[in-house]
Amino acid sequence: MHARSLVALGVLAGAALLASSSLYVVNETQRAIRLQFGEVVETDIQPGLRFKIPVYNTVRLFDTRVQTLDGRPSRYLTGDRKGVIVDSFVKWKIIDVTRYYEATAGDEQAAMRVIAPRVDESLRNEFGRRTLVEIVSEQRDELMSRPIQDLDRAMREAMGVSILDIRVKRIDLPTEVSNSVYERMRTERQREAREYRAQGQEQAERIRAAADRNREVVLATAQRDAEILRGEGDAEAARIYAQAYQQDPELYSFLRSLQAYRESFSSKQDIMVLSPKSDFFRYLEGSRQGTNRR
Repeated sequence: MHARSLVALGVLAGAALLASSSLYVVNETQRAIRLQFGEVVETDIQPGLRFKIPVYNTVRLFDTRVQTLDGRPSRYLTGDRKGVIVDSFVKWKIIDVTRYYEATAGDEQAAMRVIAPRVDESLRNEFGRRTLVEIVSEQRDELMSRPIQDLDRAMREAMGVSILDIRVKRIDLPTEVSNSVYERMRTERQREAREYRAQGQEQAERIRAAADRNREVVLATAQRDAEILRGEGDAEAARIYAQAYQQDPELYSFLRSLQAYRESFSSKQDIMVLSPKSDFFRYLEGSRQGTNRR
């Protein structure tokens, strides 16, 4: 009984080993090819549980998700012979696993070594067709549309991969060029600033002159109106005084004399030399005679 158990266990172990060697799984993000002594006998194997003959068959799995190739910054010459430093990256994926395997032996690094110089060449040609102003001003999608189409067509035929997108992360001027460009930009901005300050000063002078002119006009108008009102007031006062004087001329003359006495003798240090018989003392003289009579 013990020997039979050992035999059964051995059979089960052999069956499990045979099953593990005969079955394989292709994930949903993968595609596979089956080789027979190095020759491709089945291509583009879809996801699922698959069978192979151990030793006789070999299976290679490939990741068909979108891959990113981040290249190093490169220096290109534009159409107007200006040097620029371009930092870019590429999005690509495998679409033909058989052609990809034949071109790279399934090595992703080998694929990138093939794609990188082709991208560099394509970008170099595209930048060489355009001036620096066009490169900076145009939309990046329009700038990259031709390299993407040309490179995608070439890579499909050569390696079985599709170039989905090429993006420029950054465009810089070389150090020796950027310093002169920044200095020229600084000089240009300073010139524009001086022009704006001069224009602002001119406008300020015009506004200040207009304000001064308006001030003088307002003051002159106010002075005129004040003189008119003052004249009208004086005329009205003279009319009232005249009416009052006509009603009792003697009383009016007496009140004016009192006012003159008050203003003349307001200061104790003033000296006035007049004859007692003068009209100035007429009411005082009359007052004294009236007192003597009483």
